[in-house]
Amino acid sequence: MRWHDWYSLMSYYSLFAVFSAVSGLELSMANNQHQYILLPITCVILVFLFTLQHFGTHRVGFLFAPIVCLWLLTISIIGVYNIFCWNPHVYQALSPYYTYKFLQKTQTGGWMSLGGILLCVTGSEAMYADLGHFTQSSIKMAFTLLVYPALVLAYMGQAAYISRHHDFENSNHIGFYVSVPEKTRWPVLGIAILAAVAGSQAVITGTFSIIKQCSSLNCFPRVKIVHTSSTVHGQIYIPEINWILMVLCLAVTIGFRDTKHLTNAQGLAVITVMLVTTCLMSLVILLCWNKSIVYAVSFLAFFGAIEVLYFSASLVKFHEGAWVPIVLSFIFMIVMCVWHYGTRKKYEFDVQNKVSISWFLNIGPSLGIVRVRGIGLIHTELMSGIPAIFSHFVTNLPAFHQVLVFLCVKSVSVPHVQPEERFLVGRIGPKKYRLYRVVVRYGYRDVQKDDIQFEKDLVSSIAEFIRCADSNQNGYERLSSISKGLPLQEDDGELDGSDSSGSSTRKEINPNTIAPKPKRVRFVLPKDTKIDKEARDELQELMQAREAGMSFITGRSYMKAKSGSGLIKQIVINIGYEFLRRNSRGPAFTTNLPHVSTVEVGMVCQV
Repeated sequence: MRWHDWYSLMSYYSLFAVFSAVSGLELSMANNQHQYILLPITCVILVFLFTLQHFGTHRVGFLFAPIVCLWLLTISIIGVYNIFCWNPHVYQALSPYYTYKFLQKTQTGGWMSLGGILLCVTGSEAMYADLGHFTQSSIKMAFTLLVYPALVLAYMGQAAYISRHHDFENSNHIGFYVSVPEKTRWPVLGIAILAAVAGSQAVITGTFSIIKQCSSLNCFPRVKIVHTSSTVHGQIYIPEINWILMVLCLAVTIGFRDTKHLTNAQGLAVITVMLVTTCLMSLVILLCWNKSIVYAVSFLAFFGAIEVLYFSASLVKFHEGAWVPIVLSFIFMIVMCVWHYGTRKKYEFDVQNKVSISWFLNIGPSLGIVRVRGIGLIHTELMSGIPAIFSHFVTNLPAFHQVLVFLCVKSVSVPHVQPEERFLVGRIGPKKYRLYRVVVRYGYRDVQKDDIQFEKDLVSSIAEFIRCADSNQNGYERLSSISKGLPLQEDDGELDGSDSSGSSTRKEINPNTIAPKPKRVRFVLPKDTKIDKEARDELQELMQAREAGMSFITGRSYMKAKSGSGLIKQIVINIGYEFLRRNSRGPAFTTNLPHVSTVEVGMVCQV
């Protein structure tokens, strides 16, 4: 609930901030002109804002930080000027007593106005949207010492101005720009537009962080995640989400055309997030902090009562634009629920149909399996056992390669993984079966090598494991870290005439009469290395398999509800989840595989 509410909130904040800043142009335009000027300007700024995102949070933040500081200083100075110029006693409005007197006097009208009053606190949550990009202490310090005092002075200044200009209620202009002195209005307008773009940047990058968290929890389809920083893990860029967000903002801008409906929509989105956050915070107090239930209920009752009051006031404007965040939240909630349900069913199917090692070792005589030359790489996300996709492949086509490697590629939350820590190699079954399990680890800033170099590193790591695997005789599922792979050389027989004994005799070869020979693979053993005959034979067979070629076997599972399932389950699995799966990204490793030597095995999963 919290994630898709945040998603719609951030969409509206980016749009509302830019549109509100540009609306200051109304003061210098005729009533029949501004509606034709503001909309194109807002759309151009939004497109420019979303186009900047691929540069990364660090570069964009370095550009926008001085603008935000200048904006906070500007509104503070304007607020102080209005306080002393129009009503120095406005500081008394800080007392909550006047809030009670206001609601007592206005009653229903005051309650309905709370939806608009709520907008006074919107925007400050944008700082916490960047919590994944900055430290918690830096945000606390910035909000306490700079942001909060600047906002209080700005709103007190506007209140002081309005208290002396009651005809302002009959105006359609934005209150902030009216309270700005006329001589400084244009510079303030320029700074406001830049500050709105900077504030929108924070919530956009916050959206990227939330989507990444949802994907990690299998609550959102896989998307492309680009890490823009070599040191900070949270600074990311997601192209698909960036452009979807831009299209939604442009659609709402063109559809609403004014700030009235936008304020209603953003107000409901903000108070909904606050209410959900308060409910979740009470659970944190009870379950994580181990406080008493009285403390948690008191927290929920105090803050929840205030937020429910604002929430009910915002629902009054449901038909005046507040319905849009409800619809968007409902759509994203359906997507998240469908993807999470389908992913969970897929994982349960994989675990239940995972093949045991004993079954795998006993299928040879019964099926008449043939071992063909070469190395077969089976890509799987399981770090133990045999994936169901391989048993499906073997039972329908009883043949696989003389050397079989179950490959698992994992991404870890560090910038770079050192080459000596990249490969974990283990053995499956007895040595004579030539079955290995390899786990390859990449950091989020590591660039995966091309298929040729990757094959060399993989084979070298397996060879080093074979050379040092005497202690792993009985540890079939134990993985070992390979600090340095056994050096591998490819010798061209045409040039050096090298044979199996390592001699090098030059021969005269006529290239017009003799076909070129394939390159031979040779492992360079360290000097004074003693290796037994069994390991030497295993290395020799690995070299022969490497010369024969390497094939990549990947699986593609198609989900289908079992016959007799309910109508809702059939719609969710057969239509919803399959549509999302087909239109989401697959594992990043599979995109680098050579298509010529890739075999894709399809399997229908009945769930």
